[in-house]
Amino acid sequence: MLLRIFRTGLFLLGLFCLAEAAWAQPDPFSPTPSPAPAAPPVALQPASETAPATPTATPPNTAVQRPSFATVLLQMAGSLSYFSIPFGIATLLGIWFVTERIVVLRRGRVIPKPFVGRFLKLLEEGELTRDEALQICEENGSPVATVFASGVRKWGKPSVEVEQAIIDGGEREVNILRTHLRLINGIATISPLIGLLGTVWGMLESFDKIAQAGAMGNTQELAGGIALALVTTAVGLLIAIPCLTAYLYLAARIDRLVMEMDDLGQRVVQLISAEGLAERSSRPRKSAEAASKRGA
Repeated sequence: MLLRIFRTGLFLLGLFCLAEAAWAQPDPFSPTPSPAPAAPPVALQPASETAPATPTATPPNTAVQRPSFATVLLQMAGSLSYFSIPFGIATLLGIWFVTERIVVLRRGRVIPKPFVGRFLKLLEEGELTRDEALQICEENGSPVATVFASGVRKWGKPSVEVEQAIIDGGEREVNILRTHLRLINGIATISPLIGLLGTVWGMLESFDKIAQAGAMGNTQELAGGIALALVTTAVGLLIAIPCLTAYLYLAARIDRLVMEMDDLGQRVVQLISAEGLAERSSRPRKSAEAASKRGA
């Protein structure tokens, strides 16, 4: 029994050795890998000709600083070149006349409330004569006082004549109030046209450089003309938009003041016309008769 077990163990050991030897041999049917190409020999160079070691790259700064608004304006002004002269003149004129009209068209200056209230009250109470009323209007000197003075000069005339005199005086004052508005509107209209001219001029410069020097691939040669083309349009719009807005605002304010002066002028017509004076002169007699009746 022991001999049989020993023989079986030797047989299995022999099979294991044969299998290990077969695994160690290469497979004749498998493709043979091509040998890797040998690296070329490195030529030895002297120490003086060796390439310097590249410095370690520093990480880029990810925080981008945006230029301030003043810096952007200075850059735009520098790109305008000779177009900065008309744009500068338009800007100064626009600021000057818009500010002047805002100050002149204040309601307290055109229609001073204390003067209007006192003047109409004195007329209603019959405490003013023609000369006194005219003197008060001339001393005040406001636009509404000038309109009242035009009607007072027709004191005692029919209401049609007095009203026509006030209308004529009002038209003259409206023309004075509208002074410089046409200039402001002109600035708002011409500034974009100057910007458009600058755009065309800048593109012409760019194409001229392309034609003469072949600067299609050189962005620095084209940057000046393109900057002029874009900046002039932007500056023209920056001037025109505020001027047009100011023009519309001032025109609307004048319309409101004119409507208010017209209403006040109608009240003056009712008080100083022949019809109004006759009606007013009849009131004291009625009040006196009523007082005498009460006393009786």
